[in-house]
Amino acid sequence: MEKAIGMVEFNSIARGIYAADQMVKISEVEIVTASSTCPGKYIAIVHGDVAAVEDSVRIGERVAEEFFVDSIVIPNVDPGVFPAITGATMPGEIQAIGIMESFSLATMIICADQILKAAEIEPIELRLGNGLGGKAYFTYTGDVASVKSGTDAGEAIAKEKGLLVNSEVIPSPSELIVPSLL
Repeated sequence: MEKAIGMVEFNSIARGIYAADQMVKISEVEIVTASSTCPGKYIAIVHGDVAAVEDSVRIGERVAEEFFVDSIVIPNVDPGVFPAITGATMPGEIQAIGIMESFSLATMIICADQILKAAEIEPIELRLGNGLGGKAYFTYTGDVASVKSGTDAGEAIAKEKGLLVNSEVIPSPSELIVPSLL
């Protein structure tokens, strides 16, 4: 059974909560997160097998009506995406650090998936919208070559969509900055 992730973004918190409820009632999916984000939006992220996630996202899109912003479904998502979204990662060692920032929450999830699939990388955090004015960012670690390779893969997606804010690679991060990332 393949694992997939799906997300629906709403510009109404009330409709987002209602739609998230419908999404999990109709399909056999689990909620990764369902919460308000900046600026006054709501996201519902679910995971499960591909068909169930596709059904759940379609339900979310349909009941969103005029409050629909964006949606995604990623079949066979990298398993590192889930703990990164919930902030439950703790890399064994921080080597080089990659940071990618996007104007879109959905695009950032797609980029994070590709970054993790492109190279031997450990996720640190995938921050979606909260306190960011609706932007999103992903931090990750690995050796310098892997972080650069992952960053290139993520940049290609975000640039193609016109939603890349910036990306940085820090080859030898200061021990003083590392605690602020965890």
